[in-house]
Amino acid sequence: MDKMWAGRFQESLNKTADDFNSSIRFDKRMYAQDIRGSMAHAAMLGAQGIISQEDASVIIDALDGILSDLTSGKLPFDEASEDIHMFVEAELTKRIGDVGKKLHTARSRNDQVALDIRLYLRDETNEIIALIKELMAAIVRRAKEYAAAIMPGYTHLQRAQPITFGHHLMAYAMMLQRDVTRMEDALRRMNYSPLGSCALAGTTYDTDRMAVAKALGFDGITLNSLDGVSDRDFCVELLSAYAVLMMHLSRFSEEIILWASWEFKFVELSDAFSTGSSIMPQKKNPDMAELARGKTGRVYGDLMAMLTVLKGLPLAYNKDMQEDKEAIFDAIDTVKQCLAVFAPMIDTMTVLTANMRRAASNGFINATDCADYLVKKGLPFRSAYKITGTIVAECIARHTTLEDLPLEAYKAHSDLFDSDLYPEISLEACVEKRISEGGTGAQSVQKQIEFIESFLAGSDR
Repeated sequence: MDKMWAGRFQESLNKTADDFNSSIRFDKRMYAQDIRGSMAHAAMLGAQGIISQEDASVIIDALDGILSDLTSGKLPFDEASEDIHMFVEAELTKRIGDVGKKLHTARSRNDQVALDIRLYLRDETNEIIALIKELMAAIVRRAKEYAAAIMPGYTHLQRAQPITFGHHLMAYAMMLQRDVTRMEDALRRMNYSPLGSCALAGTTYDTDRMAVAKALGFDGITLNSLDGVSDRDFCVELLSAYAVLMMHLSRFSEEIILWASWEFKFVELSDAFSTGSSIMPQKKNPDMAELARGKTGRVYGDLMAMLTVLKGLPLAYNKDMQEDKEAIFDAIDTVKQCLAVFAPMIDTMTVLTANMRRAASNGFINATDCADYLVKKGLPFRSAYKITGTIVAECIARHTTLEDLPLEAYKAHSDLFDSDLYPEISLEACVEKRISEGGTGAQSVQKQIEFIESFLAGSDR
């Protein structure tokens, strides 16, 4: 196949160089966006009288047919094409002859690909947002179910204070809510059409860039043609947002892996989301969570690859920018794959509340409440802290707990202790007394659930 740009050249492109230069094998996934952009461009050319309305209609109808045939699989991609843009244009010309050659009037592949990738990322990121919301909904369902299930909260992976499993789960819902808004913010900044910037300097034709932008659902147009073709900030922003999302999924995965171990045994994952060992018949491995944790590094790598490609590029377009696609395509595929498995994994896991409650009963996680008891009776917090620490040491020596230590032993440390201490340091009381906004108390967790439900319903906007 002759190259569209072959007029200036006297020799054919070396076969190895041609393969190296070609991007059809990965940018063909943008075929729908490429054709949508071309249809809007053709309509504008006709409306502006740059080509005839009749030619514009013929081009649009033929492009619609190509889109239908590609979507159905009737038309295979020609892997010998240089890229998706050249493939579509060649197929268009094959179908309608010289009229098809008019489509590329007043545009360049530089602004064409800049348009395609914006359209593609907008479509894919909206799909990712929908998947995140599905996961958030799954978390809310389980948080409601276990809003009162007491478990140990941890700092430094040491038992710290009693919380509820519902409260713990809602922490991840809050992270995911930020991920959604972070992506939405990036989409708003990205939603400007570069088409009409042409190669770098604009065009001599009387185009209507705003009409094309509106037809494609953009909020406006890029205001500098050099920036229009060379900007990939939106790729970096979205990759950064994907990387933060994966970091959140990785943290959640790590906790699920811990909780599913025999050492914790707070949850048991469904067989449908676990695997076994080839040699140890007793094993039930949390491989889906481990894979999500592992794939996080892959998305981090995609972000670093994009930043590195862009860091030394002069304006405007450079072939280096072809490397933007494989990185961001890989990140999108990875994120969607992880999200697709995560929500049902959460929905189907068994929560072992008795084990959580048993773990919470050990580790003196009500020690802060014991100190607060003394503070409420007038003792400065630091003094109360020291006395409680001494009592904890005594409990350890006696192999007992704060709840089981006799009142006489408490009184040996302070006369402020009385029998009303024991209700104050019960785990249930410790949880319910956390009345501050955002805390683990039942009312607070309910407010958190309502906030996320409102967000998912769209009424918080």
